[in-house]
Amino acid sequence: MDEALLRRLTPGVLAVLVRRGADFAAAEDAVQDALVEAVRSWPDDPPRDPRGWLVTVAWRKFLDRARSDTARRRREHLVEEEPAPGPAPAADDTLQLYFLCAHPSLSPSSAVALTLRAVGGLTTRQIAAAYLVPEATMAQRISRAKRTVSGVRLDRPGDVATVLRVLYLVFNEGYSGDVDLAAEAIRLTRHLAAAVDHPEVAGLLALMLLHHARRPARTAPDGSLVPLAEQDRSRWDTGAIAEGVAVLQAALARDRLGEFQAQAAVAALHADAPTAGETDWPQIVEWYDELVRLTGSPVVRLNRAVAVGEADGPRAGLAALAELDPALPRHTAAAAYLHERDGDLAKAARLYAEAAHKASDLAERDHLTRRAARLNARPRR
Repeated sequence: MDEALLRRLTPGVLAVLVRRGADFAAAEDAVQDALVEAVRSWPDDPPRDPRGWLVTVAWRKFLDRARSDTARRRREHLVEEEPAPGPAPAADDTLQLYFLCAHPSLSPSSAVALTLRAVGGLTTRQIAAAYLVPEATMAQRISRAKRTVSGVRLDRPGDVATVLRVLYLVFNEGYSGDVDLAAEAIRLTRHLAAAVDHPEVAGLLALMLLHHARRPARTAPDGSLVPLAEQDRSRWDTGAIAEGVAVLQAALARDRLGEFQAQAAVAALHADAPTAGETDWPQIVEWYDELVRLTGSPVVRLNRAVAVGEADGPRAGLAALAELDPALPRHTAAAAYLHERDGDLAKAARLYAEAAHKASDLAERDHLTRRAARLNARPRR
């Protein structure tokens, strides 16, 4: 039995049932029943059209449940005529499932969980382990999400931007347990890119590939963070970088610039530099200017200030940083870095310690504490 094939086919089959009018929870139950049937029968009698077989069996399972349900009268329009066996357009159905799982009525955490469950095919236990929460807690979260979208009709175009933000949230969670969420996000984004022709989908895929390529060099053997400038670039995945750059170039050529394409362009410039000292910071500042224009995000402005400090000197960076709200996340850390580059080590050490106190991530807190300790250990002149 090819479990990878079943996992790949499941989202499309689920989407067919939802498109035909089944509510989300009932559709998922029916698909699970069909998968059990497939495990039993396929080894001895494999179908010529696996997806069509699953759609047919899952729909029949759903109809059986609907006919015996006390709410049969509300579903009579679904059971009057059984569709003929055979596959439906895979791309359209799966795309609708992405839209459903990223519905605006869901909270970001619920949208992520439902996407991993329905589109990713992960078990509740796997998702719970990845997010380091009890399985019962994740089961409740997914159940609430299913109830929220159970009455949503897929009769209007969904919002690609919302889907992309959900996938980006998955990617940024990284990995833990036995599920690598960063790799899963890349897989799902590839799937989405095959289903919809949109330059921002390509932009997000390129961004993920370029960031993921640096992953092997991001941590030291003891688990501590390694800043980009100090990473061993020979450990970067050159294949992922080449693919990410190619995907990005094709997207940019369409002249429909979006946020993810601009972020990917910044990542590509970092990836293109043989050493940290050869980074094209002026061009990175230009891309951050585009990002500011596209998003107006204060976080983007903060990243731009750091880039200005690299391109035009730390005092220029500090001047740009002074225009921003000091309460911004990582504002203090950015100020510490720029003061360190400007030679004010005492102030940099104090700011690093202050930033460490504010950091919510343990690895980031440890990294900032180390930098403060390193500067404090230097002899004062």
